[in-house]
Amino acid sequence: MTKLDLLYDWYRRVWIEADLDAIDDYFAPRCGANGILSDGQVSAEDFRALVPALRALVRNLDIGIDRSVEAGDWLWAQITVHARTARGVDPIKATGQVMLRFEGSRIAEAYNSFDFITFFEQTGLLPKDAFLLLLSGERLG
Repeated sequence: MTKLDLLYDWYRRVWIEADLDAIDDYFAPRCGANGILSDGQVSAEDFRALVPALRALVRNLDIGIDRSVEAGDWLWAQITVHARTARGVDPIKATGQVMLRFEGSRIAEAYNSFDFITFFEQTGLLPKDAFLLLLSGERLG
């Protein structure tokens, strides 16, 4: 199985099917994902809380890999998340990137960047054009 196959499988099993037990199949011991939360790494245990929390905001979740590059133990991928809001039929489309280093078939390092502002705007939890409001100095909340 290629690194790209493993990433597709991670998104399918953990995020789409919400198989939280599968998290340990993909993470090497002591692995953490950087860039998801501002205060540090997200561990396998943290994903067990994060996945259900984010999935509760959406339905019809689909995660596509738009482009990818494999080099040695590393995989970089640009992703697009498509879903519908949990409370309605409004579409959600947000993008992100992930860079992973593998040890065998498990993720040893993960670096993430995801457009959470767009995601939360589309779920209705942030006002439309929140980024522009913040740029203008407007405080939210």
